Amino acid sequence: MKAWMKRWTALQSHSSDLSVVPSGSPDKDRQWILDRLVAFNESKAGPSGFRPYVILLQEEAGKRTLGGLAGMSFYDWFYVELVFVPEHVRHAGWGTQLLSQAEAEAVRRNCVGIWLDTYGFQARRFYERRGYEVFGALDDHPRGSQRCFMRKMLG
Repeated sequence: MKAWMKRWTALQSHSSDLSVVPSGSPDKDRQWILDRLVAFNESKAGPSGFRPYVILLQEEAGKRTLGGLAGMSFYDWFYVELVFVPEHVRHAGWGTQLLSQAEAEAVRRNCVGIWLDTYGFQARRFYERRGYEVFGALDDHPRGSQRCFMRKMLG
């Protein structure tokens, strides 16, 4: 019997004891999966250097938080996960300030580039005006729109 056939047969006999079930604790189980994936990735690519980053847009009086940016750096890239500027203060430069500070932090962290994703109804043109380019897109996400994946190389 060929080697691959022996391995396949061994895997099939072992996996007959397995099943796929929905989680009863999604947050806890997601973390369990993430911990193992990170361990695997680091065993192949070395430490990721993961570091979170959050900056807030706050009112001067009362320090009430109105918006902000959340991201992280890992494996020499900076990922902008979330950006929110409330509608009543949009187009006043706050999004630019948040993004500029994140880019400056990515440079301080010696990142190769910065990437993010945005929906077609969100801020694609805003990011393009700031030097970001689309490197991938997912059509009909949500239906009738597009999710764009964008990057900016840092010098």
